[in-house]
Amino acid sequence: MPAQQTAGPAGRRPEHGPLAGFTVGVTAARRADELGALLQRRGAAVLHAPALRIVPLADDSELLAATKELIDRVPDVVVATTAIGFRGWIEAADGWGVGDALVERLRGVELLARGPKVKGAIRAAGLTEEWSPSSESMAEVLDRLLDEGVEGRRVAVQLHGEPLPGFVESLRAGGAEVVGVPVYRWMPPEDLSPVDRLLDVAVARGVDALTFTSAPAAASLLSRAEERGLLSELLGALHHDVLPACVGPVTALPLQALGVDTVQPERFRLGPLVQLLCQELPGRARSLPIAGHRVEIRGHAVLVDGELRPVPPAGMSLLRALSRRPGWVVARAELLRALPGAGRDEHAVETAMARLRTALGAPKLIQTVVKRGYRLALDPAADTKYADI
Repeated sequence: MPAQQTAGPAGRRPEHGPLAGFTVGVTAARRADELGALLQRRGAAVLHAPALRIVPLADDSELLAATKELIDRVPDVVVATTAIGFRGWIEAADGWGVGDALVERLRGVELLARGPKVKGAIRAAGLTEEWSPSSESMAEVLDRLLDEGVEGRRVAVQLHGEPLPGFVESLRAGGAEVVGVPVYRWMPPEDLSPVDRLLDVAVARGVDALTFTSAPAAASLLSRAEERGLLSELLGALHHDVLPACVGPVTALPLQALGVDTVQPERFRLGPLVQLLCQELPGRARSLPIAGHRVEIRGHAVLVDGELRPVPPAGMSLLRALSRRPGWVVARAELLRALPGAGRDEHAVETAMARLRTALGAPKLIQTVVKRGYRLALDPAADTKYADI
């Protein structure tokens, strides 16, 4: 949705968020509304397409078997990794009639919680965690266990669908017996049309960033792109024009395995992820001095002297083509090729150009060069600086 603007004091232009003019794709299934709201409050347009769905295992024999095994043979340590997973485990055990027995067993073990939300879920079950890392990092949990020594100890790990690279292997290498507790699984979405729409838009560079909050979501999107024969095009977009933003290093693994560099916040939370986008996307926008104005070209809008000016897609295509060689004349035929689905009629360029000038609110930003084409009216002082771009 367009950025909301609020009127400032008299004489000042309306304010807009740092992400105004940018479109961000959200692949999350869980907490997608929260992430989308954070992005929209900062001005972004949000395109949501859950790349997976979470399937609880309340009726799953694998979870039931693991639960009964832990009740019969009490572990030394239990690692709770997610609040939703821990709650789901307790609720499933209640449904099987073994909830009280499970809680009683957990009461006497070393119970480790990955973060504050997991601590809340543990305490809601009437239990108390022994320790939780300040970083919410599984690596810190692993370090603590290995420092304590795990030789001959039985460690239960509540799995949560995402890979835990090296975690289980390191514990076993240290001599621990590891029991996995699979609380829920990731599955492809039942309706693939939103994912397909997001892939089409990403390949066409219609989003400025894609956000990932879990490794399975990243893997699922890449898998769907491969099924549709779009993987190479998607990777090309992620390499050059669409910023892949991951909540943490584990989430980034499927992308990095294909050579895609990602950005990640220092703290692996949604708020810092959004703040990172607030820094990265405006920093990637093209800013030029044109006809006495400062023009910043964003995804679906332009800032003209700090004022947000939404621009139609065809106009943005023309503007980007002109900005690749600021100050130089770009022929109508070349601009026609930049217009999506324009065909062969150069009149389409004139129509789109007229709408672009209207949208910018400053017609002199773009000059018509008779019988040749159009150029950005780059300020003379900037000619040398931008001549070789």
